[in-house]
Amino acid sequence: MGGRSPFAALFNGLNTMKPYLAMVSLQFGYAGMYIVSMVCLKHGMSNFILATYRHVVATIVIAPFAIVLERKIRPKMTLPVFLRIVALGFLEPVLDQNFYYLGMKLTTATYSSAFVNMLPAVTFILAMIFRLEKVNVKKIRSFAKIIGTAITVIGAMVMTLYKGPIIDFIKSGGAVHQGTATESADKHWVTGTILLLGSICSWAGFFILQSFTLKKYPAELSLTAWICFMGMIEDAIVSLIMVRDLSAWKIGWDSRLLAASYSGIVNSGIAYYVQGVVIRQRGPVFVTSFSPLCMIITAILGAIILAEKIHLGSILGAIIIVTGLYTVVWGKSKDGENSETDVKCNGLQELPITGNAKSITDDDDDINGPTKTSSLKEHKKYSLPGV
Repeated sequence: MGGRSPFAALFNGLNTMKPYLAMVSLQFGYAGMYIVSMVCLKHGMSNFILATYRHVVATIVIAPFAIVLERKIRPKMTLPVFLRIVALGFLEPVLDQNFYYLGMKLTTATYSSAFVNMLPAVTFILAMIFRLEKVNVKKIRSFAKIIGTAITVIGAMVMTLYKGPIIDFIKSGGAVHQGTATESADKHWVTGTILLLGSICSWAGFFILQSFTLKKYPAELSLTAWICFMGMIEDAIVSLIMVRDLSAWKIGWDSRLLAASYSGIVNSGIAYYVQGVVIRQRGPVFVTSFSPLCMIITAILGAIILAEKIHLGSILGAIIIVTGLYTVVWGKSKDGENSETDVKCNGLQELPITGNAKSITDDDDDINGPTKTSSLKEHKKYSLPGV
């Protein structure tokens, strides 16, 4: 170890940073999606049709990469795995995105992105229900996760029940300010908040089910392509039921095409794949812990591009939510220091957060034989190295 060169140490440090850089980059992608989608929805495009086109684009972009890069390592499709993919396509492409678009139309892009900060807390609750998280109130790390979840819910209630005065960070003309204030007063904030909460619950369920599915079908690109394809079909069925006017499907060289292309490539195709890779190594709580960065980026872009005004209640609620969020993350990080010991002592299944992929692979080899182990090791060639 004393002979390791500084270059090797730097390389290892960059590998360690890759999951962080990947998740930070995704937050910029999500912030752009919120703004572009809001512009598109304001121009009259149906949220159902937008979600459908989004996954048409995602399927076209991702499927060729999945077919070529994973042709030798793709597991055989089974009925249980296919049913999980159908459920994944319904949870995220259908429920989450349509609930989110509807909620964003009734509130603002900034408010919606701030409310998404509840996602880690909801994911933690579902992980507890499905026995993917251990809770022992006698230990400080478990107590921190419980308290952090409660604080996050309180912050969401503050955002919902208290609007307060408008905080104008970027000064604009009086006419725009007055029009926006009047428009905001007419928004159905409670209904929009309920829809956003439904979106978050669906999204959290997607992460949990994706974590289970990757254990049976460890091919991130292929799974991403299947999710986008099933989401496209299910969204199309819902759209045909909800939108009877066929002219609403027309799309040209405008904000509709931009929103569908951008969200399909960045937020469905790339995001599903990157999240799948990171989830296998760090767990869903790690993936969702970067959402506050998206809120900050969206607030800045929303104020500049959409002339959105931020209410004091949204700021206070967001601060409370972020406080609770990082309390949960702190407790989760303490889990990482004791995860191997706890698993050996208690025999409990826990989502990996330390990135120790080798130990997980070796355990699988003992249980399931060498075939699964070699498949996983071969598959790592197409994963993000060091994640």
